[in-house]
Amino acid sequence: MPNRPAPLAITTGEPAGIGPEISIQLAHSKIHHEHPLVLIGSRALLAERAAAIGLSAEFPDYAPGTSAPVSLLDLPLGATVAPGILSTANAGYVLATLDVAIHGCLKGDFAAMVTAPIQKSVINEANPTTYFSGHTEYLAEQSNTPEVVMMLAGDMSNGMSLRVALATTHLPLKEVPAAITAAQLTRTLEILHADLRTKFGIAEPRILVAGLNPHAGESGHMGHEEIEVIIPVLEQLRAQGMNLIGPLPADTLFNPPVLARGDAVLAMYHDQGLPVLKHATFGQGVNITLGLPFIRTSVDHGTALDLAGRGLADPGSLYTATRLAARLARNKQARLNH
Repeated sequence: MPNRPAPLAITTGEPAGIGPEISIQLAHSKIHHEHPLVLIGSRALLAERAAAIGLSAEFPDYAPGTSAPVSLLDLPLGATVAPGILSTANAGYVLATLDVAIHGCLKGDFAAMVTAPIQKSVINEANPTTYFSGHTEYLAEQSNTPEVVMMLAGDMSNGMSLRVALATTHLPLKEVPAAITAAQLTRTLEILHADLRTKFGIAEPRILVAGLNPHAGESGHMGHEEIEVIIPVLEQLRAQGMNLIGPLPADTLFNPPVLARGDAVLAMYHDQGLPVLKHATFGQGVNITLGLPFIRTSVDHGTALDLAGRGLADPGSLYTATRLAARLARNKQARLNH
């Protein structure tokens, strides 16, 4: 088919977890529409997991320009795997699936990459001298992107869309205050603002910014980070034209009347913003890495080792991540066409 859009790369995740089977379920769904899918993983593993859940994995091999709605880029496992049983021998395989997707996105062979969940502990145990903190940081490193921003998004039961970005990601709580510097916060807000415009098509983004401390510091009585760092940064960026609301107390920020005033929330640390989002959208949420030179979305859950191979895993978050990746790819292409 001429002018067929580039495919979406689907990395199938930790082989002992639910990633392979939800990837198979995605391949058999009808949600990807105009974008072909390329599953990246072991053909033998996917065939085994597909049989366990009553589906097939008879997809053609991927080749650039293929017209198949679903194809497979076969990578060998490091070792045989049983559902729910982790093996450090497969750490290299997991990283290889990511490397192939990253390279394909940078070359333009893939319109976006969508990632199934991985098990960070396995990768760290296999490589004890190099700490692997997660997809977000690895994608930035491998694409030579100096700074990225982690954002999760989903639709709440009241119909509102909730987008929560993070000023810091996978840090111990005691390290968070020192990590929120003026330069770091400025760059985070610049990336968030830019990608809300260019990837999400929001012409004038409104960003709700959480304070770090209870009651957003209560005028310095509960901490000085708001006065010394956050407020000066917000004032500087407002002077440049950004619509920034805050710093707001996190305990009241996530009420619907407040959320209605913004297009996204910037939380100061991982467990300030994500518990709320996951409570409101779990199973349908999407993780997006902002600031990369390509589009990346992911599920909002882990490997669920106890469910692997049993046909009990809910593929809803992967479906939603794939739909969003396709929409962001369309937005990107529309900008290029203009």
